[in-house]
Amino acid sequence: MIIVLKPRISRKEEQAVLKEIRKLGYIPHVMRGVARTVIGAIGDELTHANLETLVTQFPRAVESVTPIQKRYKLISREAHPANSTIRVREHVIGGKQFHVMAGPCSVESEKQLLQTAEAVKAAGATFLRGGAFKPRTSPYEFQGLGEKGLKLLDKARRVTGLAVITELLSENHAEMVAEYTDIIQIGARNSQNFQLLIAAAKTGKPVLLKRGLSMKIEEWLLAGEYVLANENPNLLFCERGIRTFETYTRNTLDLSTIPIIKRESHCPIVIDPSQGAGRADLVAAMCKGAVAMGADALLIEVHPNPAEAWSDGAQQMSFDMFAKLMKELKPFITAAGRE
Repeated sequence: MIIVLKPRISRKEEQAVLKEIRKLGYIPHVMRGVARTVIGAIGDELTHANLETLVTQFPRAVESVTPIQKRYKLISREAHPANSTIRVREHVIGGKQFHVMAGPCSVESEKQLLQTAEAVKAAGATFLRGGAFKPRTSPYEFQGLGEKGLKLLDKARRVTGLAVITELLSENHAEMVAEYTDIIQIGARNSQNFQLLIAAAKTGKPVLLKRGLSMKIEEWLLAGEYVLANENPNLLFCERGIRTFETYTRNTLDLSTIPIIKRESHCPIVIDPSQGAGRADLVAAMCKGAVAMGADALLIEVHPNPAEAWSDGAQQMSFDMFAKLMKELKPFITAAGRE
């Protein structure tokens, strides 16, 4: 059930409503917006009392009570009709400003990372991406620099002012990763690692959830529900391509997820065209398509010398390619009503 509270009620009145919700056997999840506070009440509506009586029980505090029919409750449009925005330092994702998150697939060295951070910032990126922990198919491939890589990301953040996004692979590393990053990324291989999602949510950091390799959209939405259900309203979905029979590209980037996620959920959506194609020469076209279709941000891999990258060199753009792309994106961003 979704309970919408009236504006400008007192904290005492809000607490009284929450107390009654718990008394009736539901678990309340509070989502505070600019104009309204919304409470998602999770529980079995067949065995628990009907919450619709809250409207008459608390006429000064409760505006409406609405049952949610979908399996995903808190991330649904029924729960939160307006688009959610996520504040990360001085940036707001999901609002008027369009964001580009760019950087290397893997953090390799201080020189490599700082060069890339300076280059992507100069071209207009607002976030620095980079992997300190790398989930690789083969145990013999480069697995990342670990905490050393996190410290390099933190240094690049201090030097350039760029916000940082990096991947979390283990529950044991949740607090450590949260210390050095602004957004925690959950990768495709861990998209249904529910304990990891819970650990990421509990850090309080925004969580970017990538779609799994063969994940249905409903499964993806339900995985996102784990973040909001653990008292973290700051969730971003990220489409990064799914595995199909096609071999021309590394994955098949499903841009149809943009209008679907926008229809089903209030959370922002990010598109990763680098993983989506696995080919740098296709990234620009897919970025333009994603912007035109209403994505809130892009996640792009950029490297000083892609031919020498320690991981996924074929899909990483050079500095010149990225700078050219950023210029070409401007009319698409304007046409989409973004800045």
